[in-house]
Amino acid sequence: MCGIVGYIGTKQEAAPLLLEGLTRLEHRGYDSAGVAVLAPSGVRVAKRAGRVRDLQEALPKRFAGKVGIGHTRWATHGPATDANAHPHTDAKGDVAVVHNGIIDNAAALRAELTDAGVDLLSDTDTEVLAHLVGRSEGATLEAKVAEALTRVDGTYGLAVLHADFPDRIVVARNGSPLIIGVGDKEMHVASDLAALVRYTTTVAHLEDGEIATVTASGFTTYRADLTHAPRTATELDVDPAAYDVADAGGEGGHMWREMFEQPAAAERVLRGRLDERFGTAHLGGLNMDARETRAIRRVKVLGCGSAYYVGQMGASLIEELARIPADAEAASEFRYRDPVIEPDTLYVAVSQSGETIDTLLAVQEIRRKGGRVVGLVNVVGSAIAREVDGGIYLHAGPEVAVASTKALTTMFLGFSLLALQLGRVRDLSVADGKRIVTALQALPEHVEEVLALSDELVEVAEQLAAADSLFFVGRVRGFPVAREGAQKFKEITYRHAEAYQTSELKHGPLALISPAVPTVAVVPHDELTDRNVGALHEIAARGGPLVVVTHADVDLGDVPCRRIDVPRSERELDPILLTLPLQLLAFHAATHLGLDVDKPRNLAKSVTVE
Repeated sequence: MCGIVGYIGTKQEAAPLLLEGLTRLEHRGYDSAGVAVLAPSGVRVAKRAGRVRDLQEALPKRFAGKVGIGHTRWATHGPATDANAHPHTDAKGDVAVVHNGIIDNAAALRAELTDAGVDLLSDTDTEVLAHLVGRSEGATLEAKVAEALTRVDGTYGLAVLHADFPDRIVVARNGSPLIIGVGDKEMHVASDLAALVRYTTTVAHLEDGEIATVTASGFTTYRADLTHAPRTATELDVDPAAYDVADAGGEGGHMWREMFEQPAAAERVLRGRLDERFGTAHLGGLNMDARETRAIRRVKVLGCGSAYYVGQMGASLIEELARIPADAEAASEFRYRDPVIEPDTLYVAVSQSGETIDTLLAVQEIRRKGGRVVGLVNVVGSAIAREVDGGIYLHAGPEVAVASTKALTTMFLGFSLLALQLGRVRDLSVADGKRIVTALQALPEHVEEVLALSDELVEVAEQLAAADSLFFVGRVRGFPVAREGAQKFKEITYRHAEAYQTSELKHGPLALISPAVPTVAVVPHDELTDRNVGALHEIAARGGPLVVVTHADVDLGDVPCRRIDVPRSERELDPILLTLPLQLLAFHAATHLGLDVDKPRNLAKSVTVE
């Protein structure tokens, strides 16, 4: 969601690097793009609604400058128009600003500027920042930015150019990520590692409340009051080639590629973490010894969207294997209910990007109140990874498609490892521990078997795509699977898809069942199979078309349905295998409808604003 890039150096022109960086951030979701460079004549800006390629085609042939900033915008204040695209400038055109986040008091500041005779040219909250910087009487650009930020309430990651200070970019952060990349007589700025990793893996992460001056020769960081806050850059252990994915989706696109990377991703997250001898997992990154682990009395999982639903799967795993009360909650709601933070509760924050603002704010709320929080994140060095007390890196590799697939699978496996370690420190027997270890070792192969069903699912996916509304149902372990299936279907097909507990159908939703409303039912082989099959009969009796994701040894009797059989694992681990066909169904349905599977409308990969 929104993206920032910046470049300052002595070797290269800024504009081509900015455009390349913006292209590498396209997966985050956006509706317009723009760049600004410091030319000998002053600040020059080019911006367009639409894709980065539209901006590139509209860029003037002479657009020289070795200092520049760029932005991809995801609309919050005002629609996607050329005028609302970033960068924004002040009245004189001397200042250019790009900004991620939301200025909460923008309306009051806009009114104040209008009363002062300023002609505002956009609907955005960001434009006020450019005018505040431009109107500041500070002697330095750092002072001007710091003064402007004292007037602002809200979240921001921003980069500022000024014609009077051509040797620098000033950046600031509060709640929205910013990374400084260190090169040889050149420096980079980005909101996401993907935009700069081709040029450097030596980076410094700006922390909340900090400001930095970036010049061709280095950077200096400050607190909000401009006192020095020394920060050193570190070398990240990442493979730059892994981030070279802007055009690597192939014929099927990024989601297709990422679905079929799931077996390899599953192997990576498990590698070196399973102990066959003692039937346990080794998670040194949690930073908890056995005594601290045994002291845990409750587990609370926090995530958003798919991370929330896989968090429900994870909470169920923890309760089953470790016999610790566990539940999952939407991180976006957590801090607003003034939660009671318990010292003997382990809080688990789940995020693919590690930058999800709702989850990050929940983490900060927990830490502010003295709670222990660990993270399940995919991106090394991300904000959540740096904020938590410990965690588990998912090693899924870069995920570009908005709809999460391989990251979701590795999240589930991360929870499996956590539940196994918690359980073995407590009362899970070594025999049961070994049972789970063996099943986890076999899981990548089972994932391959499910993905091999892809061609068989095209027809049923096309039938589901013809419906305007669908139900996804499941019980206990199957319910979060149904929720995730509905999420995938609605976000990339734009069909209404609703998830319900199968047991709740007769308490209201059954009124909507008809030949026009298909139901996708999750029916594992478990203690509730018979009850699930009974519910299928109720749906069929009302003419509801049925697709059943199940196991080969489940007897569905004479229920009329399209059956999808997946391999059986241990029942605690079955949810992830039952989830995979739902990814394929959503993908094939969206493809049949001719939709952009990788970049669904109105959505962003990394949600960095509330």
